[in-house]
Amino acid sequence: MSIMVGQPAPAFALPDHLGQSHQLADYAGQWVLLYFYPQDDTPGCTTEACSLRDNLPKFSAVNA
Repeated sequence: MSIMVGQPAPAFALPDHLGQSHQLADYAGQWVLLYFYPQDDTPGCTTEACSLRDNLPKFSAVNA
């Protein structure tokens, strides 16, 4: 399944770091930030994580 930028995300549920399941539907009407990265312990992973960290104030400003 391909999702293009700007398209709604499909329904899904994923566990958090504590094992609690979260469904996208639980956040209806809210901004949600989904973070995907290419592979652990790679330069791309680090670059994306740093970009996310550096832009956190922008995401927080829109309550994401």
